[in-house]
Amino acid sequence: MSTPITVAYGDGIGPEIMEAVLSILRQAEAKISIDVIEIGERIYNKEWSHGISPSGWESIERTKILLKSPTTTPQGKGHKSLNVALRKKLELYANIRPCISYHPVIENKFDKFDIVIIRENEEDLYTGMEHRLTGDSYQCTKIITRSGSEKICRYGFEYAKRYNREKITCLTKDNIMKMTDGTFHTAFDSIAKEYPDIKAEHYIVDIGIARVATEPENFDVIVTENLYGDILSDIVAQTSGSIGLAGSSNIGSKYAMFEAVHGSAPDIAEKNIANPSGLLNAAVHMLIYIDQADVAKLVYDAWLKTLESGIHTADLYREKRSKRKVGTKEFAEAVIDNLGKKPEILPSLVISSGVSSEMSKIQSNFEQDYKVRKLVGSDITLAWDGSSNFDQIVKLFELSNLKVIAIYSKGLEIWPGYSKSSSDQVTCRFVVNNEKKIITNSDVNDLLIKLEENRFDVVRMDKLYLYDEKKGFFS
Repeated sequence: MSTPITVAYGDGIGPEIMEAVLSILRQAEAKISIDVIEIGERIYNKEWSHGISPSGWESIERTKILLKSPTTTPQGKGHKSLNVALRKKLELYANIRPCISYHPVIENKFDKFDIVIIRENEEDLYTGMEHRLTGDSYQCTKIITRSGSEKICRYGFEYAKRYNREKITCLTKDNIMKMTDGTFHTAFDSIAKEYPDIKAEHYIVDIGIARVATEPENFDVIVTENLYGDILSDIVAQTSGSIGLAGSSNIGSKYAMFEAVHGSAPDIAEKNIANPSGLLNAAVHMLIYIDQADVAKLVYDAWLKTLESGIHTADLYREKRSKRKVGTKEFAEAVIDNLGKKPEILPSLVISSGVSSEMSKIQSNFEQDYKVRKLVGSDITLAWDGSSNFDQIVKLFELSNLKVIAIYSKGLEIWPGYSKSSSDQVTCRFVVNNEKKIITNSDVNDLLIKLEENRFDVVRMDKLYLYDEKKGFFS
């Protein structure tokens, strides 16, 4: 019985590489039925702001699986990223990017390595919540949840367990972002205790990425947050010899999307020179996901054999190592000719059926970790032109339920002590005037009203809570 999948040809080189990949899948007798949708630039031009039409969404909701070529997001006019929209709406919380060195067939600076990057896909700075606060100040809000962190970390350990991986590395910046990245690190350490047979380690992201870039052979599975994972994935893919070889999976509890890592490359579109390997590897991931591991292995082995034979597209072609430079169509034909053949140098695909589809069912076991939440104050950010002084704000609230205890500029405490801000916005920390007094949301609202009445321009407000007497804010 065929598995229905939605196919999107995309923009730029997308149609060429998709046709090449589908021709290989047909010859390999993959049991799939295809529903083609249009996405990307032409849909943007029809005023669908995300680059996908309602009928496109309907197809994906029906098949639950999308094989997608790269798309182009037009600049300006409020156009939003299609990839971000797909990941959010379909709740594709896990992005999986295997990055393999094909040494010595494909030239790179290292010998063999095999790294899988598992990136949280819905949270972090990629939530897209950005604001201009003042003439000079902008902000981007970083969102990390404990439930989301636990779910992606558990996915990472399950992946390592089921694919016989020995080690998993977590990357965060919790020495600086102690609450957000600290939550991710804590989740990793907690989940690690359930998998004693897998070595677990943690690095601060900057030194961690540096080590991955210089000694990739020492890493196995890496789990990390959205932004760090996005940057790291491209670094490792390029380290492997070509970013054009990497495919990725985006997995949720109900839906899955498979795509190449690279972009739409409109400058080489319709010239029959693009490398379809990234999308082909994404299709291999898809075949494993839909429990057609035998077909996935057949296709992957044929692709490896083609690389070993020295039949390379322009991006991989090197006179000393390659035997024949071919175009997109010719490369696909070579892979088809090699179906049924085994690679002699590069390691063949080893995978058990059903692994990925089973892992998609992973859920977080979120439980509230506090009994009492207590409101104790508020951080109020003001547009600041220097026409007033800080003492005016302090005196204004001397007899109120909330008092000013500190004023910050870009995180630096400038009052008490300094009297000027280097920025056109400052954040005033208000806390309860009497520790025995209980304050409410009405007290915070009164605070905002009083500031506005006295012509202070409030541009942001954050409430301060204690969770079982533990601060839920920076000190």
